[in-house]
Amino acid sequence: MRLPLMIAALCAVSACAPPAQVSMNRPAAEVGVGFGTPGGLRLAAAPATGGSLVRDFMDLTFAMESGRGLERFSRFEGPVTVAMTGTVPPTAPRDLGVLIGRLQSEAGIDIRPATGPATITVEFASRSDLRRLAPTAACFVVPNVGSLAEYRRKRGSDAVDWALVTRRERAAIFIPSDTSPQEVRDCLHEELAQALGPLNDLYRLPDSVFNDDNFHSVLTSFDMEILRLTYSPALASGMTRDEVAVRVGAAGGERAGNPVDWTRAIETSLGRSGSVAARKAAAERALAIALSEGWRDSRLAFSWFAVGRLAAGSDPARALEAFNRAGAIYAALPGGELQLAHVDMQMAAMALAGGLAEEAARLADRALPVVERHQNYALMATLMLIKAEALEALGNPAAAAALRMDSAGPARYGFGPDKVVEARMRDIAAVADRADKG
Repeated sequence: MRLPLMIAALCAVSACAPPAQVSMNRPAAEVGVGFGTPGGLRLAAAPATGGSLVRDFMDLTFAMESGRGLERFSRFEGPVTVAMTGTVPPTAPRDLGVLIGRLQSEAGIDIRPATGPATITVEFASRSDLRRLAPTAACFVVPNVGSLAEYRRKRGSDAVDWALVTRRERAAIFIPSDTSPQEVRDCLHEELAQALGPLNDLYRLPDSVFNDDNFHSVLTSFDMEILRLTYSPALASGMTRDEVAVRVGAAGGERAGNPVDWTRAIETSLGRSGSVAARKAAAERALAIALSEGWRDSRLAFSWFAVGRLAAGSDPARALEAFNRAGAIYAALPGGELQLAHVDMQMAAMALAGGLAEEAARLADRALPVVERHQNYALMATLMLIKAEALEALGNPAAAAALRMDSAGPARYGFGPDKVVEARMRDIAAVADRADKG
């Protein structure tokens, strides 16, 4: 195989493009059916002391992702209803039902599905329509509207400014209908959580969807505890930060956020704009800042991870060093098992490209139970296909064929239509240098 083709295939599998994000660009795909999420699953989260949970709650609640501070606490007061409109994908009602059930039982929120007018409306529209309104967002939530048409009328006005909301009355979530079932589910989890609760994300959280690293796409038990605290009877809409702090027992003073330069460097490294060289430089800059800050948490690990992803196709030695360092940090972090599984997938792809089939299979085997438990079926299918190629290389084509067949359900849920699944299979076969061999 020609080297450029190998590099391109490895980039595709190892995510030289940015990882799928709920709040950022994601690959276009059509809706696919045939695999669903299990109901009633509680995801374990890292244990948190009362103090750290309260600190995280305060930092999530009184700022927005942009860094803009919020003067007042806001939430819905009273029962919350959720309705879906537009071109509703066939998998969405079940996934929303599972999510609402968890919000009721785990977060203690008085929330239920509805038809017709509702407190929160989830409208499905084409990706192209949504990108005309929010070019960099895969899906988004807006206060004080009940439809896309209403948002178009109020766009740019104070009515749809979250920073001016002191009591939540209505909100609308906008999700592309022409995408994969997993992206629809991921959007439901993140956007409904933000419609109900915190509007901020914190890179330091290892076990939360309230984190722009986007490793978690399904609400964790930590997220449910944050939402439970949001709807505590001790709190009320309109309270100031100091008033909320007294009620929840927060320590005085505000916690400093991440350095702006680090956040910008990470965002540049993950973005679609700019050359690969510029994104690599941004990832290295983020790593340098993390090291200079003396961080030893998920932010340092994510900086190493970003360096590894961007080096995977062109500088295997640097990528391997970066992934090893990221994996060591994640392995030591409570709640870091899913992040470690992402690292394992990257290293498995590199092992496959390097002809180390046994190592690729070992890494896939280690990651698969974790990924399945966290319901990331796109990643699960990728790992299964990597292992299938490893089995093929080890002289077991029957087992490889069986595993590819088993991957069909997760792949359709995770990636969407057959053409997208088939493209993923071709990418992985190319990494294994099997593309020209049938």
